Amino acid sequence: MKSDEPRGGYRLPLLPLRDIIVFPHMVVPLFVGRDKSLQALEEAMAGDKQILLAAQRRAKTDDPAEEDIFAIGTVGHIIQLLRFPKGPVKVLVEGRARARIRGFAQNDPFFVCDVVDVEEPDEETAEVQALMRSVQDVFEDYVKLNTRIPPEMLVSVRTIEEPGRLADTIVAHVALKLKDKQELLEQASPSKRLERLGELMQGEIEIRQVEKKLRTRVKKQMEKQQKEYYLNEQMQAIQKELGDRDEFKNELNELESKIKSKRMSKEAKDRCLKELKKLKQMSPMSAEATVVRNYLDWVIALPWDDKTEDRHDINEAERILEAEHYGLKKVKERILEYLAVQALVPRQRGPILCLVGPPGVGKTSLARSIAHATGRRFVRQSLGGVRDEAEIRGHRRTYIGALPGKLIQSLKKVGSNNPVFLLDEIDKMSMDFRGDPASALLEVLDPEQNSTFNDHYLDLDYDLSDVMFVTTANQQHAIPLPLQDRLEIIELPGYTEWEKIAIAKQYLIPKQAEANGVKDLAITWTDEALTAVIHRYTKEAGVRNFERELATVCRKIAKEWLAGGRVAGQQFTVTPEKLTEWLGVEKYREARREKEDEIGLANGLAVTAFGGDLLTAETTIVPGKGKLTLTGKLGEVMQESAQAAMSYLRSRAGTFGLSNDFQNKVDIHIHFPEGAIPKDGPSAGITMATAMASALLRIPVRQTVAMTGEVTLRGRVLPIGGLKEKILAAHRAGIETVLIPEENRKDLKDVPESVLEQIAVLPVKHMDEVLRHALAHPQPDEFLREPSSVVDWRIVETMPPTDPRDAH
Repeated sequence: MKSDEPRGGYRLPLLPLRDIIVFPHMVVPLFVGRDKSLQALEEAMAGDKQILLAAQRRAKTDDPAEEDIFAIGTVGHIIQLLRFPKGPVKVLVEGRARARIRGFAQNDPFFVCDVVDVEEPDEETAEVQALMRSVQDVFEDYVKLNTRIPPEMLVSVRTIEEPGRLADTIVAHVALKLKDKQELLEQASPSKRLERLGELMQGEIEIRQVEKKLRTRVKKQMEKQQKEYYLNEQMQAIQKELGDRDEFKNELNELESKIKSKRMSKEAKDRCLKELKKLKQMSPMSAEATVVRNYLDWVIALPWDDKTEDRHDINEAERILEAEHYGLKKVKERILEYLAVQALVPRQRGPILCLVGPPGVGKTSLARSIAHATGRRFVRQSLGGVRDEAEIRGHRRTYIGALPGKLIQSLKKVGSNNPVFLLDEIDKMSMDFRGDPASALLEVLDPEQNSTFNDHYLDLDYDLSDVMFVTTANQQHAIPLPLQDRLEIIELPGYTEWEKIAIAKQYLIPKQAEANGVKDLAITWTDEALTAVIHRYTKEAGVRNFERELATVCRKIAKEWLAGGRVAGQQFTVTPEKLTEWLGVEKYREARREKEDEIGLANGLAVTAFGGDLLTAETTIVPGKGKLTLTGKLGEVMQESAQAAMSYLRSRAGTFGLSNDFQNKVDIHIHFPEGAIPKDGPSAGITMATAMASALLRIPVRQTVAMTGEVTLRGRVLPIGGLKEKILAAHRAGIETVLIPEENRKDLKDVPESVLEQIAVLPVKHMDEVLRHALAHPQPDEFLREPSSVVDWRIVETMPPTDPRDAH
């Protein structure tokens, strides 16, 4: 671009350079990424491809101003320009001549400068010729010290006759600072430029000679150290070889004596002697010898026949179990039965128990108590997250770093062949491409097979039949069915309110008082306060969070006692009123029944992961076309139960005094409050049927009555599960009468007598009986089924409601 040329010069676009100086006769590639620079290149490419190349004073300046650019630069010619899809543009430029910036004609969107060529004086003298030869000789010395410059460059430099071009060619290959290169660019006189270049090169040569001396000295020192290290290693190896033969021989003799004295199976002893024979023929330094030696160490260390003696004193074992755990009668009875049989039949295979229950009910600690009661050692292995079959069976010895499985490792650690082995969280195992650990446990937990358990690493049969396996799980359905078939499942349903209070008084409060330093203080815990903590600050089947809240109260008391000056004999009483101050706002709402009888409102009972709960069904009738709406996040089974209840009411419409087509004139909406909580199961069938019957007949439902049971199309009441938890929930909510299926009468033996003395439990067989007991003003006898077809309903009706023992 030489249009609009100023007087005495010409106008070119400017490309500011960072950390580089371009000299005349120099071809160099540049990477351009700044917008201003890219536009300057585009302008040059649109013209005669001439562009001014000038360096920035500071390379870190991203958007240089006029004063940030050196006044002397080089006029360059663009040879090639490559554009990439992403990233900077690559441009190949050739320096043509020096030029001086006289002024800036344009700053935006790119720099355009008025430039004038810098003329070089003609200096063809003998002195200049001598200076050229001197610089060429110095450059030759420099090339010898710098391996990055090809030797062919010397030949090319020798052929240059112009002094200015010689200086510009050499300086492009010498590593100089940016200010020194700019100084050479600004020097117009070739002789002065050559003289200055020679000085700079001489300084670089001296620096490189010093660097070379330092590298040579360091290299010699390293070679000396390496030589000494190598000789020392050789000497140690020779000494070790001479002395280790005796040491290795002693080790082999020691292994052989251990194998012969160790009580183990014949197969294991033969295998060990065979491996020892191979080891004697190996070099002690070989990798294979290490593998064989580790294998022998593992086999010898296992407790093949090392057993602890069981405690056969049944009374002592029972005392230990009762002292360490409250309740849990089924588990305790099973352990005592095993000990009794063990005393009569010494070779009794250990039971494989599976304790299933919600978190915090004491499954893991109960396994430890079993070990204490039986006098056995205890070992625990958590299976949560285990997804590799080799965790159970081990790795084969062909793998580097192979080890036996966790079972064998744990037995070696415990040092006994008959411990109580806890496999914790057996329902949390998973599987992937490495195998299924649950399938590997089938052999371990099968009494018919585990006497010949084969670990991949040992490749020997190991007898696990004397081990007492105890497994734990939170959910039974998460355990694979083949594994369930091998387990003796004992359910721990969770603790009742009374059991939690007893556990707190006997175990948790003394434990937390000691842990928080208030054991010696006079602290009185009222039953009302403990009940408030259970219902208003925790919601669980176990006592884990309950214990945390008790610990919080102990800490608050400790703080108050210290803040009050440590008054001796100070009394502390834990009451419901103090809980709000110590534990904060209540976290949970305690379910309570309504005080007044209401139409369309029936009390059901449900079982959750935290125990039993009161489940209220609300029903409303509005004009419509027979639509049945169910809300409250109900599952499919519960929705089907509502449809079955509706069909029952339609089939009994005439008996209830309803028109046969009543469902075509109204819409029925059934809602269960606390809609964010999922609900499912058939046990709310009679509750929904009662609520709908109340709404249709406009008869209130007794709010002192709660019910549970599945309803059929014929109105039969079928049995349900979780009866104990449901009756306890009804008792907490202030319910006076509970209607249960007749077939659940046998389950009442699990309900505490203290509860049955305060609540009436009425077994029913048919939905008509439910309505007779539940509705506040039931229909006359002619609107209900004949009494003769309802078993014992009149007997139940005539009994005093405060004496439930006669009601069932």
